[in-house]
Amino acid sequence: MSRLLLVEDEDRLARSLVVGLQDEGYLVDRAGDGEEALWLAAAGHHDAVILDLRLPKVGGLEVCRTLRSKGTRTPILMLTACDAPQEVVTGLDVGADDYLTKPFEFGVLLARIRALLRRGSEGKSAKLRLADLELDAATHAVWRDGREVALSRLEFRLLEFLLLHAGAVQSKARITAALWDDEIGPDSNVLEVLVSNLRRKIDRGSARPLLHTRRGAGYVLSDGDP
Repeated sequence: MSRLLLVEDEDRLARSLVVGLQDEGYLVDRAGDGEEALWLAAAGHHDAVILDLRLPKVGGLEVCRTLRSKGTRTPILMLTACDAPQEVVTGLDVGADDYLTKPFEFGVLLARIRALLRRGSEGKSAKLRLADLELDAATHAVWRDGREVALSRLEFRLLEFLLLHAGAVQSKARITAALWDDEIGPDSNVLEVLVSNLRRKIDRGSARPLLHTRRGAGYVLSDGDP
């Protein structure tokens, strides 16, 4: 049975979510502010965290950043009333695995949780390489020409997906399905910003770019001609 940490300061919404999640068979701990969230998360026995962005005492972004800085790898689903692409990307960059914009349907929340739990349970150990780019799925480390590249969790998953399909163009729809869930991905601008950030990090300072855009088709990771 999976145990969830729900971090939500709106009492009415929190009570409704706790009841609904318990009815679905989840064990649920609830925190009403960022300080309580950090205290409960320190136990390390949660399978996923549902984290509101706007919290008293310690904000959701800082909670997420603190957990990741302490080495916590528990999947985090960020709840936000803000759907501006760059603000969403900021949340993902500090360590969130996914996001959901309020108001949301409970069924969508359940689908997102199931997707996070599936990804969290996958055992990964392979090293992937393309030219001088190397990714270690076990340690979540990436190198380009011997230089370690710092990526957010979502950037890492995007790179891993593209490396697994190196040389083959991947459509935005297929990437969205791989990174989020089959039917409920983010606004396409979020993916564009994510790809742009990844390209800047892995191709910066390299004479030969590896991440290419195929207009009207998608993106491809390749050491051939763009």
